[in-house]
Amino acid sequence: MRRGASRLRGLLKGPRRLMAAAAAVVVLAGAGTWTAAALGETPPVHRTDRMMTMADGVRLDTSYFTSAAPGRRPAVLLAHGFGGSKDDLRQQAEDLARDGYAVLTWSARGFGRSTGRIGLNDPKFEVADVSRLIDWLAGQPQVRLDRPGDPRVGIAGGSYGGAISLLAAGYDHRVDAIAPAVTYWNLADALFPGGVFKKLWTGIFFNTGGGCSRFEPQLCRMYDRVAQSGTPDAAARALLEERSPSAVGARVKVPTLLLQGQTDSLFPLSQSDAAERTIRANGAPVDVDWIAGGHDGGDMETSRVQARVRAWFDRYLKGDKGADTGPAFRITRTGGVNSTDGTAQLRGASADAYPGLEAHRRAVALTGGEQRITNPAGASPPAVSALPGLGGSGGLTQLSALGVGVSLDFPGQYARFDSAPLTRGLQITGAPTARIHITSTSDDAVLFGKVYDVGPDGTRQVLPSQLVAPLRVTGAKAGKDVTVTLPAIDHAVQKGHRLRLVLASTDLGYASPAAPATYTVSLKGDLRVPTAPAVTTAAAPVSAWVWWLPLAGAAAALALLLTGRRRATAPAPDPERADVPLVIRDLSKRYAGSTDRYAVRELSFRVDKGQVLGLLGPNGAGKTTTLRMLMGLITPDDGEIRVFGHAIRPGAPVLSRVGAFVEGAGFLPHLSGRANLELYWQATGRPPEDAHLDEALEIAGLGDALARAVRTYSQGMRQRLAIAQAMLGLPDLLILDEPTNGLDPPQIREMREVMIRYAAGGRTVIVSSHLLAEVEQSCTHLVVMDRGRLVQAGPVREIVGFGDTLLVGTATPVEEPVVEKVAALDAVASAARTDDGLLVRLEPGGTAEELVAELVRLEVPVASVGPHRRLEDAFLTLIGGSA
Repeated sequence: MRRGASRLRGLLKGPRRLMAAAAAVVVLAGAGTWTAAALGETPPVHRTDRMMTMADGVRLDTSYFTSAAPGRRPAVLLAHGFGGSKDDLRQQAEDLARDGYAVLTWSARGFGRSTGRIGLNDPKFEVADVSRLIDWLAGQPQVRLDRPGDPRVGIAGGSYGGAISLLAAGYDHRVDAIAPAVTYWNLADALFPGGVFKKLWTGIFFNTGGGCSRFEPQLCRMYDRVAQSGTPDAAARALLEERSPSAVGARVKVPTLLLQGQTDSLFPLSQSDAAERTIRANGAPVDVDWIAGGHDGGDMETSRVQARVRAWFDRYLKGDKGADTGPAFRITRTGGVNSTDGTAQLRGASADAYPGLEAHRRAVALTGGEQRITNPAGASPPAVSALPGLGGSGGLTQLSALGVGVSLDFPGQYARFDSAPLTRGLQITGAPTARIHITSTSDDAVLFGKVYDVGPDGTRQVLPSQLVAPLRVTGAKAGKDVTVTLPAIDHAVQKGHRLRLVLASTDLGYASPAAPATYTVSLKGDLRVPTAPAVTTAAAPVSAWVWWLPLAGAAAALALLLTGRRRATAPAPDPERADVPLVIRDLSKRYAGSTDRYAVRELSFRVDKGQVLGLLGPNGAGKTTTLRMLMGLITPDDGEIRVFGHAIRPGAPVLSRVGAFVEGAGFLPHLSGRANLELYWQATGRPPEDAHLDEALEIAGLGDALARAVRTYSQGMRQRLAIAQAMLGLPDLLILDEPTNGLDPPQIREMREVMIRYAAGGRTVIVSSHLLAEVEQSCTHLVVMDRGRLVQAGPVREIVGFGDTLLVGTATPVEEPVVEKVAALDAVASAARTDDGLLVRLEPGGTAEELVAELVRLEVPVASVGPHRRLEDAFLTLIGGSA
């Protein structure tokens, strides 16, 4: 359900019964063919696009890739993720074709150009479609056959596509090997874990599919029913289970490479664990690989994963017994930070056998007596763990990337049990468990279990992979002992740190009971932690810098001594500018890798309190680069930026006084506008009273819409909500980059009023926009840039100037006959009435003084004369038409 590594591109595909192999696939006329010829000796790849008609008339958009090599070869079906299409797989398909495979990709029902409704891998539809595609492959002259009608074929795919590979292996005996990635084994367990509705992921899923109407009707009714009640029922579980690989697990008997994501609150590691146990029990070879990324983001390790999938198929489709398929079990672990680029260093750990999620448990004693917690009315405010759907957007994802923790538990809504500081390091690999006793004032209780890694000071805590384990306890009113199985993780806890078990009553991603209740929770034993000691981490290679760094350091030290250069430190605050929102002086930024090409060069200007400043310039003028330097996102090569007297550096504390709206914000569509803003502010860790939420909302003017789900908002309302988010805390300096993009004229007018109202309180607004007429009406001052340099800065009225058009204000309205006389004057090119007088355009050489004399002669009641040149005219004059 994201795009790339952080957005879900492949969610769910349900089982489909194998129909008679004799049912033919009809190929529509008009198929297109292309040949991709690579440079050098890389063999060309031939691609043929076809629309194939299935037995029920649904048409699937397909692409078939082969190289020009002679002879027959194994085939591979590549399945895309949820919300994607066959186009997402083109590069991988071409690579496999060059490696000696015939590759077929397709857009599943309801996606891309394919028709039909989404069935979540319905056995009668999506799974049967795969069998039809295998039928077609069996008829291609390039494809190796094991017997007539039975091609040698493997299937690979991620998320939705991963599930279809498992399902196809269970329904069609002709599938020979599979490589499913970041996918589910039991869809009911994935969306209703522990009997609790995973409301955010499920909602995002149905949204990504295009809305309920794009799904099979029974799926739509199921979603509506569960979303309204907040509680999964037996019928809902049955509907998803029959579309799950687990329904045919006993029939999956082919070599399987399971690749599962560690940062994945949608399809966690427990899903691949269940698949491994079942398939191995069937007698088939199974390898397991826990990759760094997942549906919640992170590194998807695309190159390594695709290489391992290719080796898997080389072994089990080509029969290459020398192919290195890797260890039986592999984990990607973070081995620190690369000092050259700040990225995480990934290292592999492996074992000769998959250890499961319970290997070599170690008991960790916890302290904390019986505790009472509340489930608040409406389950609000909720605790925060994972943030579905924000892996690739702005908002909270940006905060997380900056190292601001987004895990949040509300006092009174969670029980906490701590260990003593660890006397030695502890590697957790698997799913910890805890035995607890719970009593509730209601019949049912819902808890969310999580294990924090708490630093030595007792305050800094990390929630590994942002994962929680939901649990519904029925019959809790009478009191009940239950085992909480916590999320499966791979996490190293350092010596001196503590483990903290938290049992919360709410979580943002899940549906908790709406009725208020009180839970009494106590421990019944130790925390049991799996350690999997057989998994060993590969030694990190010695980097080249270990050898050349000492020599380079000595050379650098000598250079410093010779030049007298000292290490730059942050300049001290300038008290004389403490009340000036922004001063930019001699600012320059060169293009990467260039010594003489500048994105911004020697730029200087000042912005004072209460101003609404428009930053103007043609494409490539340097506006965006300037804003990025202003927000501390990139560092200038020369010059300085001071905000309220403080020099700007990445992470400068004064940036807390700056609010920014750049390219929109990421919102959770199923939450109200107010709930989104409250969640965003909670994630900053600043006190609630500092948000000034009501003031920001009043300025944004959203009214009653704040109580509605964001998915119901118009584009203009979303823009205003995004600006309200930027205004939280009422920052003294507000930066808006193209705030009117995508808005219609009434919405643009509303946005103008928002900016003016904000600045009216003595605050300052900087707005970058290409709508010159709008800037002219909303801004008090302008900065015009071209080719990275300042062209002009000052009040709007000064920059617009006089030009050849004058606005003549009159004490009384001017009658039409008088207007005609004015237009007939020798110095006048044209004249027209306005609400306040006359708009007069002068002939070349005409002057305002001559015009006033003639108007007095015609007895026109002149009250004022002023310029009326549009900003567009001034702008084009200043930049010489380069826009």
